[in-house]
Amino acid sequence: MSRKEEIKKLHDILVRRRDALRQALAGDLSALKELREQAGGDVIDIALDSAQDEISSRLAEVESRELAQIERALERMREGTYGQCEVSGKPIPLDRLRALPYATMCVEVQRELEQGADINELAADWGRVVDLNPDDTPASINDVEMNH
Repeated sequence: MSRKEEIKKLHDILVRRRDALRQALAGDLSALKELREQAGGDVIDIALDSAQDEISSRLAEVESRELAQIERALERMREGTYGQCEVSGKPIPLDRLRALPYATMCVEVQRELEQGADINELAADWGRVVDLNPDDTPASINDVEMNH
């Protein structure tokens, strides 16, 4: 199967997951609202409701974060940049995309970041570095006309 066909399959998976997360979040948020509206009960009931509220809140946070990553992946598909490492520009292997369809970095870059590398150093394109002439002066913000 070609890379283009694989990406189409990943698109379908991402859309289904996005829709499922949207439904789950809508349910989670309505459940949180119901918990907050409930009043009364003894101390144990209140403690249990509080613990359930915290769990539901954390779950909604994780689901919301995943939904944002999926939305970003779908946007990258529309732009034609999906499957390309945001830092190195190299293609992300299909095996990685199958495992994590909203991956934005190749394994090498992700590993370096997890080991504490600075993303700015990883993204630096030293092939584009130029020397300034002695006559060149740095621009300041005052040199740029601002549109209001």
